[in-house]
Amino acid sequence: MTRSAQDRTLVLVRHGDAATSLTEADIHRPLTDLGRRRAHAVGGWLVDQGLGADLVLCSPAVRAQQTCEQLAAAGESEAEVWSDQRIYNASADMVLDVVQGADDSANIVVVVGHSPGLPALASLLCDGDGDLEAHERLMRGFPTATAAVLRYSGPWSLLSPGQATLVDLFSP
Repeated sequence: MTRSAQDRTLVLVRHGDAATSLTEADIHRPLTDLGRRRAHAVGGWLVDQGLGADLVLCSPAVRAQQTCEQLAAAGESEAEVWSDQRIYNASADMVLDVVQGADDSANIVVVVGHSPGLPALASLLCDGDGDLEAHERLMRGFPTATAAVLRYSGPWSLLSPGQATLVDLFSP
């Protein structure tokens, strides 16, 4: 398939496994060793798929920031990373607002955030077409260190429910 200047790829990545803490604020919880390994595996998979990000939109939570670091380490990424408070524990609509503000020079945008916002956004954006197996996996859940790859044609500002195709869903 030939890509036009309007073809976009949106990758929604749920952060890796985070440490449980009764004393630290939720936003400060770091990744576990397993979380780091799984986030790195997602980064490697994205590289294998040829999905080098133009822009990364990331929650300010420590676990999300560390997931971004692992994604970049797996792919030697030079993508611009924007930390955005609105992604922290956000609803699907709030994450969509953040994506709609992305610069149209970015054809591949990666969002690193949390559940339930990211899984809900993946479902919300799906047009029903795409990979049947990926849709079945999405219906079974969106565990930590999962990446949903969606395709969309048009400016980011006009992305809305039912306009993207679910191409793949990966969880190591």
